[in-house]
Amino acid sequence: MTGIKPAVRPARPFFSSGPCAKRPGWTPEALKGAVLGRSHRSKAGKEKLKAAIDRTRELLRIPMNYRVGIVPASDTGAVEMALWSLLGPRPVDIFAWESFGEDWVTDTVKQLKIKDARTFKADYGKLPDLGRADPDHDIVFLWNGTTSGVRVPNGEWIAEDRQGLTICDATSAVFAQALPWDKLDVVTFSWQKVLGGEAAHGMLVLSPSAVARLESHTPPWPLPKIFRMTKGGKLVEGIFEGETINTPSMLALEDYLDTLQWAEDIGGLDELMARADRNLAVLMEWVRGSEWAAFLAEDSHTRSNTSVCLKIVDPWFAKLSAEAQAEAAKKLASLLEKEGAALDVGAYRSAPPGLRIWCGATVETSDLEALTPWLDWAWAQVKAG
Repeated sequence: MTGIKPAVRPARPFFSSGPCAKRPGWTPEALKGAVLGRSHRSKAGKEKLKAAIDRTRELLRIPMNYRVGIVPASDTGAVEMALWSLLGPRPVDIFAWESFGEDWVTDTVKQLKIKDARTFKADYGKLPDLGRADPDHDIVFLWNGTTSGVRVPNGEWIAEDRQGLTICDATSAVFAQALPWDKLDVVTFSWQKVLGGEAAHGMLVLSPSAVARLESHTPPWPLPKIFRMTKGGKLVEGIFEGETINTPSMLALEDYLDTLQWAEDIGGLDELMARADRNLAVLMEWVRGSEWAAFLAEDSHTRSNTSVCLKIVDPWFAKLSAEAQAEAAKKLASLLEKEGAALDVGAYRSAPPGLRIWCGATVETSDLEALTPWLDWAWAQVKAG
């Protein structure tokens, strides 16, 4: 650790965990083809929306018998749309190990008041016991814990002959981690995570089993208009053909299409995942030699390659009060931002004090390599102060 200020800053210091860095080379010129000033239900508008759905399916290798739709309110809207529309007929197992998982616990237990709900929790940095999932129950979980840096290692714990549905919030996992689609009945994500798109829109992917549940189950609670996916007991197919429930931003849509094009051009899903893995590798190498920082996710098999969370392990820091620890971590992130070395890298407000550095595919490995000396410099300043 050194007090000498590094000479080179990251060319793009954008390490926010959402909205995330734009794709390399992005400029506002990328939006010039947007269908603006026209209805999203026009022929041109629907063609753009349908293209986003079709290209998402192809890039993520989603099975052709799964429905893919664009829905309101980002990933949160997509998850709640699924929970409020599908839960009720079976007991529910919910797995939570960070803040957003806790949100889905709240929806299920406190808002929907599912009586036969079992909650399995773990502290930040760890996974709950996934082996306790009952194949006869519906299962709600995140694939990647954005605020904890802990991800599910695989889908082996999900039974192939399950009777319940698996509802997976995959917003910081898609485009960076391999998803076993045959084990997932509902998958949700947003545009502003791994591909660095703009906010406000969610994606909802439904298996045939999820569609069958929608068409056979009528929730006992009222459903807002933006949650309604069926009419007369049948799926509203238009939602999955580009006829959105409410008005989408055609500007944000154009931005998503542009980023899909970039992803296709660089080699598709394999290269997107490889870029995130290479980015994580930079921080892994740095952490190995660090005297003050460690991964919040100690198990490398469950460590995220997108939302990488670091904890502070310096003995000096450990002796501070909880309030002083939070203040020191805040000063660390603020100093990095002031120097233009890293923007928006503070740990999530309910997570342990530390840093959260986005390593998804739109971040350049060279920028992470330039960042690590700044991390050491900034910590030296905080500790000295």
